[in-house]
Amino acid sequence: MKYKSSPWSWVPTLYFAEGVPYVAVMTISLILYKRLGLSNADITLYTSWLYLPWVIKPLWSPFVDMILTKRWWVVTMQLLIGASLSGIAFTIPGPLWLEGTLCFFWLMAFFSATHDIAADGFYMLALSDHEQAFFVGIRSTFYRIATIFSAGLLVGLAGALQVLTRSIRYSWSLVFYLVAGLFVALWLYHSWVLPTKEREEGRVNCETLSSFLQGFLETLKTFFQKPQVWAGLCFMLFYRMPEGLLSKVAALFLVDAPHNGGLGLSDGEYGLVQGTLGVIGLTLGGILGGVCASRDGLKRWLWPMVIAITLPDLVYVYLSYALPSSLSLVSICVFLEQFGYGFGFSAYMLYLIYYSQGEHKTSHYALCTAFMALSMMLPGLFAGALQEAVGYPVFFVIVVASCLLTYVVTAMLRIDPEFGKKHNTDN
Repeated sequence: MKYKSSPWSWVPTLYFAEGVPYVAVMTISLILYKRLGLSNADITLYTSWLYLPWVIKPLWSPFVDMILTKRWWVVTMQLLIGASLSGIAFTIPGPLWLEGTLCFFWLMAFFSATHDIAADGFYMLALSDHEQAFFVGIRSTFYRIATIFSAGLLVGLAGALQVLTRSIRYSWSLVFYLVAGLFVALWLYHSWVLPTKEREEGRVNCETLSSFLQGFLETLKTFFQKPQVWAGLCFMLFYRMPEGLLSKVAALFLVDAPHNGGLGLSDGEYGLVQGTLGVIGLTLGGILGGVCASRDGLKRWLWPMVIAITLPDLVYVYLSYALPSSLSLVSICVFLEQFGYGFGFSAYMLYLIYYSQGEHKTSHYALCTAFMALSMMLPGLFAGALQEAVGYPVFFVIVVASCLLTYVVTAMLRIDPEFGKKHNTDN
């Protein structure tokens, strides 16, 4: 089927629009609240709850299929994300900044999760199978560009504006107004350029709601009846336990003042180290992980990936005790940790695909991603409080000790040696 708009005109911008709000909710919010004086315990508690929309996303994703078109959901969510960003920008300088920003971050998280559902669905319905395969790398690349833009450029811009405005609140407010304007532009652009025709495959008629609910319950039932279900669930929940503890506190450690035990990076330095070099390391590690697994299979590379996702956590133990002043040294450490995480995370994503094989594989994979979000949400709820109780050095030692859990749940798995190899990918 031919469409008026070339996929090149909308696939890159669609996945750029998918990445920006997620990074704003999960990463930029951490730096914002730290600069506004919130404690680490409160920051990690409040922002970890923002994972909830991605945890429960499979519960409402079928309704996006039933009501209106994916195109409508995409452009509407982009407009609502822009409105949420404006709300954050408006409330930052005000007296109710905490309540206001959390409210709009919460709304943006739901709009962003819904946008993810609609964008991925639209991608599959508006493109042929060949086009989907061709553009899969393009969409991933622009999602990473969105990550660098958000966690790197925008955080750095907030630091630069702070020098000009002499105000933390107004500098961050201006940044969020800028991103709000960007999303209004994306809304206008996609309202014009997105194809207006979608294939009707997979659409659910509202009149079949009862049969749909019955099918949903059957999907849940078969999900929990799979072989090695308990081993699989434990792996999904605990493989990333160390990263769930580390991710938010590591960002706070990088920008925290030296008298609090942090490295004291400026917003610009953080944007370079974590938001740019860290994301590049994460991307390269993920690419290498995918190449290795496709050549030799998941089982062959499972344990090297486990080592890669756990051992580099030691760099934060070193950084927290040594507190180096060299930005180059800090950058190398963050790059290595993120590269290892990207390589090791490949095993996690491949296992979700492996577990989802068989009947209802699409729905089962969506449920797996819910457990993936939950695995980051739960440790994050108490990570900041734990860090404040023991200090950064001991906290990072605890993170490394928790890596033992990653090894335990991995040892429980039984994986087909042929899974993931190139000749087996189409089976």
